[in-house]
Amino acid sequence: MNRQTLIGAVAGAVLVTGVAALAGYKAMSGGSYAEVLSADEIMKTVKTPRQVCHDETVTRQKPVKDSHQVAGTVIGAVVGGVLGNQVGSGSGRDIATVAGAAAGGYAGNKVQERMQQGNTEQVVEQRCETVYDSKEAATGKYKVRYRFEDVEHTVTMDHDPGRRLPVENGKVVTAKDSG
Repeated sequence: MNRQTLIGAVAGAVLVTGVAALAGYKAMSGGSYAEVLSADEIMKTVKTPRQVCHDETVTRQKPVKDSHQVAGTVIGAVVGGVLGNQVGSGSGRDIATVAGAAAGGYAGNKVQERMQQGNTEQVVEQRCETVYDSKEAATGKYKVRYRFEDVEHTVTMDHDPGRRLPVENGKVVTAKDSG
């Protein structure tokens, strides 16, 4: 064998051995991986209702016992009739008595109505309203950014993948093995 053939044979043997070693290393190490750039847990806002109550002082009209102001009308009519009877004589006196009774009844009714409206009391009432407390809660899902073949990708996963994602048959595996 000449020297060039010997050098070619050795170089070929070294090249074949290197390629075989690289293939063996990849087979032993489980294949290639995609590099995980970030894995951020996805959060959601949870709103919880609750009642908030406070006491408030309010002014309201006291309950009315005589809602038609009968007492004021009757007393006013009697007083008006008596005063009307003091005016005139004969049939004029009768007309004045009736007119006095009618005017007095109306006036007595209105006086009692105003008195009832002004008859108020202050009471403490409880006022309640619904308010919502908000807080962030984990969803159990992750927004994962990874690089595969010099291209960045984003995917939502149901677990934190760690620092790398496996590649099988040229595709990145993002689902957890349920085995």
